[in-house]
Amino acid sequence: MNTTSSGPRAAATRHALLPLRLFLGITFVYAGVDKLLDPAFLSATGDGSIGQQLEGVKGSAAIPALVAVALNDPGGFGLAMALGETAVGLGVLVGLLTRIAALGGALISLSLWLTVSWQATPYYYGNDLAYLMAWTPLVLAGAPTLSLDAALRRRRRTAPRGRRRVNRRE
Repeated sequence: MNTTSSGPRAAATRHALLPLRLFLGITFVYAGVDKLLDPAFLSATGDGSIGQQLEGVKGSAAIPALVAVALNDPGGFGLAMALGETAVGLGVLVGLLTRIAALGGALISLSLWLTVSWQATPYYYGNDLAYLMAWTPLVLAGAPTLSLDAALRRRRRTAPRGRRRVNRRE
């Protein structure tokens, strides 16, 4: 039995989450930037606005209270959503605090599923549930290779013991 971690199979295993990271990262950066660059989206009312979208789903959401909270300040909510999507996407793409970024992506997808996509019938027509499930492996495993997280882990492992900080109470 070969227990070494070299060869094409081992490389494929180490990099298995990379396509998922790229897809989710690019998609969320694109979604966030698209919202930020669309002045209609960040408006409280009007065609294509976040306010109009929220009004359209408030009666069919699984948790109408989420929509009601967002309707208190639709423009602020839309801006927070756009910035959150962008931050999550960038974090996953570069692999920095990947598990936290993926958790953020999962929470965004969950909130969208419980509000915007909830009315989709059958349920699998709504894509937010699929995004929620796609975030799960990254929440669990992070970005073990080709990431800033991995580089920081390597650096901590190879740092000389004398140079590590020690917290002592005096």
